[in-house]
Amino acid sequence: MRKSFEGLSRLIEVSHPDKLLTGALFLFLNRRRNLIKILYWDGDGFVIWYKRLEQGTFSDCFSGQGELSRQQFTMLLEGIVPRRLNKRFSLS
Repeated sequence: MRKSFEGLSRLIEVSHPDKLLTGALFLFLNRRRNLIKILYWDGDGFVIWYKRLEQGTFSDCFSGQGELSRQQFTMLLEGIVPRRLNKRFSLS
C-alpha cells in the first residue's frame, strides 16, 4: 500500500492497457484486507480514495472478479457480505 498515483497508474497500464483514463474505478486491497485504495481519473487528474477499517476486513467474496457492479462496489465498502451474488430479476 505504499504506491501513490504514479505507481498505481503504472500497475493499471500494465494489466489493463487503455483503461486508465476511461473513468473506471480501480481497487487495491492489502494482504490483511483492512485497507483499500481506489484510483479514479476524473477528467483532469487522478483521485485516490483510501479507507482503513478499524475492525474487521473487507469481504473476499468479490475476489477474482474482473469487474464489480455499482451494487457490489457499494456492498464491499459498506461491509455487506451477500449470501449469493445472483440477481433476483433480469432486465433482459
